[in-house]
This record gives sequence, C-alpha cells and structure tokens, in this order.
Amino acid sequence: MALFITFEGGEGTGKTTQVKLLVNHLEQMGEPVLALREPGDTPLGDYLRAWLKAENQPLTSVAELFLFAAARAELVRTVIKPALASGTHVVLDRYVDSTTVYQGDGRGLPSAQVRAVNNVASGGLTPHATFLLDAPLDVTLGRTEDRQDAGGRRFEDEARAFHRRVQVGFLRIAKRNSDRWFTIDASPKMETVHENIWACIKGLFPA
Repeated sequence: MALFITFEGGEGTGKTTQVKLLVNHLEQMGEPVLALREPGDTPLGDYLRAWLKAENQPLTSVAELFLFAAARAELVRTVIKPALASGTHVVLDRYVDSTTVYQGDGRGLPSAQVRAVNNVASGGLTPHATFLLDAPLDVTLGRTEDRQDAGGRRFEDEARAFHRRVQVGFLRIAKRNSDRWFTIDASPKMETVHENIWACIKGLFPA
C-alpha cells in the first residue's frame, strides 16, 4: 500500500530537510516515492507560491486562505491521488494542518470556516502519518533570520506572538490526533532528527 506522509511545523523547524532525508532513505530501499511541497509542484501551485512569498503583495487573511486552498485542491487531484493510486508513496511538506494553524490560530480566522475550506480542497484525503517538528522559538526563529524563499518572508517576519500561536496550534492538533501524529524534537542535528523519524515509521516498510 502506498503511504501518504506529511510534515508540519513552524518556520525554521527543518521540514524541507527532513522530507528530503526521508525520501532519500526510501529511495535507497527501492521504494517508489515522491517528494512534494505546499504550495507548489503544479503550475498553479508554483505560481501561487511565488505570489504569496512576494513582500510587495499584501492580502487579507481570507484571500490568503483561499489561495492556499486552491493550490492544494490542484495538487491533491492532479498529483497526490494519482501517485498514491499508482503505488507511489507521497511525502509532503505541509498540508491541511498548516492552514488550520496558520490561517486559523495565527491569523484568527474562524475554525469552522477554515475546516470547511480545507475539506473541499483536500477532497477528504487524510495522511497515514504526520510528523510535527517542534523546537523552542529561540531555536527556530534564529534559523530563519537570513532565509529567503522565492523573494519574500510572508510568515518569517511575523511577530513572535504569531509564531507562538502557530506552535501551540500544532501541538494541540498533534495531541488530539495521536493515532497518526508523531511529535519530534527538531533541536538536534538533522541526522538525529531523521533517525528519530525513521524509528517511528520503519515498521510500515519491508525490512
């Protein structure tokens, strides 16, 4: 069975690095696997990623919510579901839970509205496993000080209070969904973090 695995966490927690390490590990085992990110990996997603990251493009929280949802809807239907149906594992950097936390907890949009938009965009597709990378804000925000992504810092430069709401929101969801969520300390070196991630899911793959 093809697995759908997602990575979540605030800015600077190392999600992108850990996606790459897990995908490399699976490839070395001979497992078919696809690494993806949100928003991105479709023509629409790549366009919206660049637009959303542009510092000179302010927008309302509701518009931000729908842009992320549009990118997700396209990715789920044109890339993720076909890959899973073909027997290819999918490892995704951010999914619906990021929207729940960033636009809900972070921006303050009503949770019922965010949930409804997420349900439509995802088409009901739920990950088999989700890894929450978590570390003290002093660590994670320090990592983002000089980081640039597609020319902008839409979330990195938000106030510390915003990042704290995001962190608390992720931890809340992880606690409520402990059957598929694994909270991983993102403070150690990346190799150690990967080893801890692999220990959680290695049983899902052949020896």
